[in-house]
Amino acid sequence: MLSPLIDFTSLSASLRGELNTGDMMRRLYATDASEYQEMPAAVAFPEAESDIPALIHFARNNGLSLIPRTAGTSLAGQVVGHGIVVDLGRLNQIKHIDAESRRVVVQPGVVRNELNQVLYPHGMLFGPETSTANRAMIGGMVGNNSCGSNSVVYGSARDHLISCRGFLSDGSEVTFKALTEAEFAAKCEGDSLEAHIYRECRDLLSDAANRATITERFPKKSIPRRNTGYALDMLMDAKVFDPDSEQPFNLCKLIAGSEGTLFIGVEFEIDCNPLPPPYSALVCAHFETVLESLNSVGLALSEQPFAVELIDKNILDASKRSREQLQNRFFVQGDPGAIIVVDIRGETQDAVDRKIEHLINNLKFAQLGYAYPVLRGTDQGKVWELRRAGQGLMSNIPGDAKPREVCEDTAVDVRDLPAYIGEFDQIMRDKYDIECVYYAHAGSGELHTRPIFNLKTPEGMQKFRGVAEDIAALVRKYNGSLSGEHGDGRLRGEFIPLMVGEECYAMMKRVKAAFDPQNIFNPGKIVDTPPMDAQLRYGPDKNYPEYETLFDFSDTHGFLHAAEQCNGSGDCRKGPTAGGTMCPSYMATKHEKDTTRARANILRQTITEGPQTARAAFGSKDAKEVLDLCLSCKGCKSECPSNVDMAKLKAEFLQHHYDIHGAPQRAKMIAKYVQSQKLARMAPWAWNLLFGTESIRKALNFFVGFHPDRTIPLMPKQTLKSWFKRHTPHANAGKVGEVWLFNDEFTNFGDPHVGIKAVELLERLGYKVDLAPVEESGRTWLSKGFVRQAQELINHNTDTLHRKVTKQKPMIGIEPSAILTFRDEAIDLARGEQKQRAKDTAQHCWTFEEFMVREFEAGRIKHESFTDEPRTVRLHGHCFQKALVGVQPSLAALTLPQNYAVVLIPSGCCGMAGSFGYEHEHYNVSMKVAELALLPAVRAADENDIIAAAGTSCRHQIHDGAQKTALHPAEVLHAALLN
Repeated sequence: MLSPLIDFTSLSASLRGELNTGDMMRRLYATDASEYQEMPAAVAFPEAESDIPALIHFARNNGLSLIPRTAGTSLAGQVVGHGIVVDLGRLNQIKHIDAESRRVVVQPGVVRNELNQVLYPHGMLFGPETSTANRAMIGGMVGNNSCGSNSVVYGSARDHLISCRGFLSDGSEVTFKALTEAEFAAKCEGDSLEAHIYRECRDLLSDAANRATITERFPKKSIPRRNTGYALDMLMDAKVFDPDSEQPFNLCKLIAGSEGTLFIGVEFEIDCNPLPPPYSALVCAHFETVLESLNSVGLALSEQPFAVELIDKNILDASKRSREQLQNRFFVQGDPGAIIVVDIRGETQDAVDRKIEHLINNLKFAQLGYAYPVLRGTDQGKVWELRRAGQGLMSNIPGDAKPREVCEDTAVDVRDLPAYIGEFDQIMRDKYDIECVYYAHAGSGELHTRPIFNLKTPEGMQKFRGVAEDIAALVRKYNGSLSGEHGDGRLRGEFIPLMVGEECYAMMKRVKAAFDPQNIFNPGKIVDTPPMDAQLRYGPDKNYPEYETLFDFSDTHGFLHAAEQCNGSGDCRKGPTAGGTMCPSYMATKHEKDTTRARANILRQTITEGPQTARAAFGSKDAKEVLDLCLSCKGCKSECPSNVDMAKLKAEFLQHHYDIHGAPQRAKMIAKYVQSQKLARMAPWAWNLLFGTESIRKALNFFVGFHPDRTIPLMPKQTLKSWFKRHTPHANAGKVGEVWLFNDEFTNFGDPHVGIKAVELLERLGYKVDLAPVEESGRTWLSKGFVRQAQELINHNTDTLHRKVTKQKPMIGIEPSAILTFRDEAIDLARGEQKQRAKDTAQHCWTFEEFMVREFEAGRIKHESFTDEPRTVRLHGHCFQKALVGVQPSLAALTLPQNYAVVLIPSGCCGMAGSFGYEHEHYNVSMKVAELALLPAVRAADENDIIAAAGTSCRHQIHDGAQKTALHPAEVLHAALLN
C-alpha cells in the first residue's frame, strides 16, 4: 500500500502527462519480461520534457525513486521497483534526420523498426536489431546497450550513441557528447552536479593503478558484447587518460548500458548505417548436437556474415506447438540438435553464391553438419521470425517448469564458446540434472542459455540460485561477461563483485554516487542490488489456486497456468506496420493496459494475490476493466509465441464475473441475437422504418448503449432459410458432390444475399447443397461471456451434426466466426466422449474459401468455370481466419478466375469485432483500429477494384468507415462464373 504521508496531488497537477496511483495500473507495471515483480508507488506517463524535472524534484522531496521504462521487455528486472515507474513511451518523436552524415535525433519512445521505416528512404538504418525490434524503443535500447543478431556487423547501441540530452538527479539538464581535452577540462570546473560528475570521472580514471585494475578484471576486450556493470573500460580509453588513444571523452559510453541508474534521457543522437547489400541468402546448417554446431562458428565467421545465429532442438520442438511458427520451420530437415543460421550478403548475387559455396564446402570438409539448405527471398524472413520467437516459444512449455532467465546472456570470446558451453552443459546435467535451452548469437560468443526450473518449489528456488552462482564462477573462469546484452538489473548485480573484483565494484559504486547521490534513479540495479532471488514473480511461499472452468484448460494445466503462459516478452506491443493482428486495441491506444500482456498479468495477479477464493479472482472489477478493450480477435492465439489465448480467458472470466455480479442488460441483448431477429422478422417493415430513419436510429442506439453514428443493418426481405425452402436447385447440383451449408445466424438474418450467392455458386459448380440442421453457432453468447449457454448450444450442435458431417459431405461456412466455432470452442467446451465427437465433426468443417481451394486442388473445380477478365481484388482477412486457418485459402480461392490479381490489405483486425464496434464506449477505439490500415487502404483503392472481406462485421465496418461495399468471396466468385 502507498504511504498515507505521500500526497501525489501536486505532482499530478504539475505534469502535462498522466500520473496514475491506482492499484490496477501499479499492478500492470509491477512486472516486465523478467522473473521479478514489485508494486511501484505510482506510474507516470510524461508527455513533455518538462515532466521529467518535475518528477525528479518530487522524488527528491518525498524520498521516492524513479524507474525509467519504455517497452518493458527487460529480462533482468531493470524496470521493476517500488518507486515511480516513468513510462517514456509517449516521448516518441523523430526530431531530426541528417542523411548526409547518417545521423538521427530521436526521443526515447521511438520504436526501433518504426524508426527504420522512416530512415529507409534516406538510404540508412539504425543497425542494432534485438529480437524485440518491432516494439523495443530507443530509450530502452540505450539503457540496456542492446545489440541483436547482427551485432557482428552493427555492434551495440553504445557504438551508435553520439550524444544524449536529458536530466541529472538534481533536475538539471545536461547534454553528453564527445569532448576535446580542453572541453573536458572546462567541464570539470564549477559547482554543478555535472561538473562534479566530470571531476569524479577524471579522478577515478586518470589513476594509472585504477586503469590497470580495470584492464585486468573487466571482461576480455575481444568479447564484443560486454554489459557487466558500468562501462569504465570503455570510458577510460579516451585520449584524456591515454595519450596513445584517438578517442574523445564521451559520457555516452557510460550512459549506454547504465539502465536508467545515472540519468534520464529525453533525446538521443545516434549514428546510422548504410542499407545492407542488396543480395542475401541464409545458410541453415543442420547439426546433430549444439556442441557440433558451435565448432562451425569459426568457419561461418570467415565469410564475413551479417549474422551467425543458433536455434537448438528445444526451440525447434516448441515451434511445433505454435500456430504461427509451425509454418516458419518449413526448412527443417530431420530432427537436428541445432541449426546455425548464417546470413550472407553481397553487392551481387554471384558474390553471395560464392560465399555460400565456400562455406558449405568447408563445413562438409570439416565433417560438420548433415544438411545445408539455402533460403532466399521472403523465406529468409520466416527463419528470422522463428529465431526471434525463441524467448516466447520456450514459455509455451505446459506446466510450472519453464526456461528461466537466470544466466540468460552470458558472453565469452567466440573461440572459447565450445569449451564454455561444454562445461556449462556438464554443470546442468551432472550437478543439477536439468535440461537447458540454447539459442541466439553464436557468432558473437553469446548464447541464450535457459535452464528449466520450477520456481514454485523450494527445490526449484535452490537450483535457481545455485545455477546463478555456478555459472557466474564459470563465466569468470573464461574472463567473460555475465551479461552480453540484457544487462545486470537486479538479476546479476549481486555477482558483479565476483566478476570484476571488489576494487572495480567500488569504482562503479563511486560512479553511481557521483551521478545520483540521493539514489533516486532506479536504485537496486547494477550496484547495491538486493539478492537475485528476492521479489520474484513466482516462489514456493505463494498460492497458485486453480478453479473449475467451463472451457477445458487441461492443455495448459488450468486457467491460471494459461495466464502464466505469458512471459512478458511484449510481442503484443508491436505496431500496425509490423504485420499481424495482435493486439488491435494496443495498436490504437498505445497503452500498456490494452496489451495481451497486461490482461494476462492482471488475471495472474488477481488469482494469486489476496483472498484465494473464486469470488476474489473472478469478481475483480480491475481485471474486468483491463479485459474491456480485448476485441477477442484471437490474434494472440496464433501470434503470441506463448499462445496466450486471451479470447478464451476473457470469455471464461466474464462468465464467472456475471455469476458474481450479474450480467449487463446490453450484453444479454446482444447474446440473444437470434431470438431478437426472430421477433423482428414478425414486422420487418417496422425494424426498417425505425433503423432506416437516422434520427430515430440514433435515439434507439443511445437507449441500448450503441454509438449514435453506428448504422444498424436493415432487415432483408427474406431469410436464407426461407429462400432455400422455395428455391429450385440448379441442374448441375449433385453431379460432383454434396455439402452441408452452415446457415449461421449472421448469414440467415443479416446477409442472406451472401448465402444465396454461395448456394447458387456451389450448385452451378456441381454440388448438392443442404442446409445443416443447426442454425446458431453460439458466437454471440461467447463474445459476451455467456459461456454456459454457449456450451449447451454448441454441445447440442455437435450431437446433431455428429455422423452427418463427414468427409463425403462436409459442412462449409460463410461467416468465419461461426463455422470456426466448430474447430475451436466446440472442442474446448466439450468433455469426455463429447470431445471426441467435437473433434470428429471439426475435421470436416471448412470455411467457404478452404472448401473451394480443396476442391480445386482435387480437380473438381476448374479455372475454366470462371471469367478470364482481369480484375484486382483487395482482400481484408478475417481475424479468426488469420488466427486459425490463415489467409492463404482466401487468397487462393479468389484467384480461381485466373486473371484476378488478389492484393492482401496489410490490415489486422477491422475493429468491429462483432458488437464491440457498436458499443458507445468502444466506438472510438473501433474506428481507430480500422484507421490503422484497413480504411485508408479501402479509400485508396481504385473504383474498379473489388473489395473482399469474409466477415460480416468487417464488411459493415468498411461500409460505415469508408462508405464502400465489400463483398464476400462467395459473391466475388459467383459474379465471376461464366454460366
